[in-house]
Amino acid sequence: MSEAFYTVIMGLRDFLKEYFDGFWDSYETPKMMVVKNKTLGVIYRAVQFLVITYFTWYVFISQKAYQESETHPESSVYTCMKGSAVHGDDILDTVEYARPSEGVDVISTLLRREFTYNQKQGTCAEHFEVANANCTSDSDCVQGEADLEGNGRRTGRCVQYYNHTFKTCEIQTWCPIEDFAVVREPPLVEAINFTVFIRNSIHFPKFKVLRVNAKYASKGHKKHKYLKKCHYHEETDPYCPNFRLGYIANQARENFSELCRTGGVIGVFINWDCNLDLDPSHCKPTYSFRRLDLRKDLGNTGYYYRFAKSYSNNGVESRTLIKAFGIRLDVIVHGQAGKFSPVPTIISLVTAMTSVGICTIICDWIMLTFIDRNEVYSERKFDEVIKEPTETIRTELSYISSYGSNHSDLSDGVPL
Repeated sequence: MSEAFYTVIMGLRDFLKEYFDGFWDSYETPKMMVVKNKTLGVIYRAVQFLVITYFTWYVFISQKAYQESETHPESSVYTCMKGSAVHGDDILDTVEYARPSEGVDVISTLLRREFTYNQKQGTCAEHFEVANANCTSDSDCVQGEADLEGNGRRTGRCVQYYNHTFKTCEIQTWCPIEDFAVVREPPLVEAINFTVFIRNSIHFPKFKVLRVNAKYASKGHKKHKYLKKCHYHEETDPYCPNFRLGYIANQARENFSELCRTGGVIGVFINWDCNLDLDPSHCKPTYSFRRLDLRKDLGNTGYYYRFAKSYSNNGVESRTLIKAFGIRLDVIVHGQAGKFSPVPTIISLVTAMTSVGICTIICDWIMLTFIDRNEVYSERKFDEVIKEPTETIRTELSYISSYGSNHSDLSDGVPL
């Protein structure tokens, strides 16, 4: 082993030994020192004020840190669409324009329809806008090929496109195809006055509190009569569960006429924020509405769905295909409740008192780094106390005592 390597090893050993011994032999304790510095005093009080204000206003008052909370309540939603409208020669009721007519937390209303009448299983020309659908001969059409963006399976023939002069590939499907034979109806503008009944009950099992978003208007009203006639209003009827579609669209900042044309998805958000330190009757819902689907200036926006009404025509299975545009309402419930509890209160108080100590740390750092005479402050701030061996020190009094035991007379020069 070389001498240099040996020296490094021994130096490392001495360093580790010194560090290990120092780790067990030292103890740090805060030292109280009063610094007469106005700038530092202002900073110290300002930081104290900010910390105390934060815990008082935000932690305790705003966030209610003294409460035990529950953020995952049990919730149920029941929806039902109400209203009727005259549409041409037809009278539409909930069976015609609501999907589903009643029940779950998602409900949609039909605002505009496009019909393709008298469709039958057979062969017909593919729509000309489908990729590779245009042709001049049968060789341009591959038999059995099915285009995912098309309307059916190709037969391998090139045929005239209905009453036009050009040709497209023939397909096997429901004929005539929707893109060619669709009949569009005007929108159902009367739907602006349709109402949707939304009943929501929420249960906080930790606190054994059950609340419902509907109740009597007053002691003089019967419940069923009130619920049939009322319409929700934030101030006058906050417990009425009936919402006009026009009101929902307006609160979501949407144009109802545009929704009738393209359809759309609107979220109905019900929020329960309950302070159970008060009577449970103060626990009431708040509502907000927001458009959830793509905006109208983007492609493939809106909301629509297709369904068919099938029938038999002279023994041949036929159907009427309906493409329906409308508003879909997604009811989304959020809830939280809190009640005073000593455990979170103690934890929050201890955290607040501990956090006040950050004021001293900040001011010490400023004092030792930026303020003039920081070297003087550093010398006063840090002291190192080393325990020295105990020595037998004879005090002057003990010396006199021992001397007086042997001599009866003391010299005048000996100080007492």
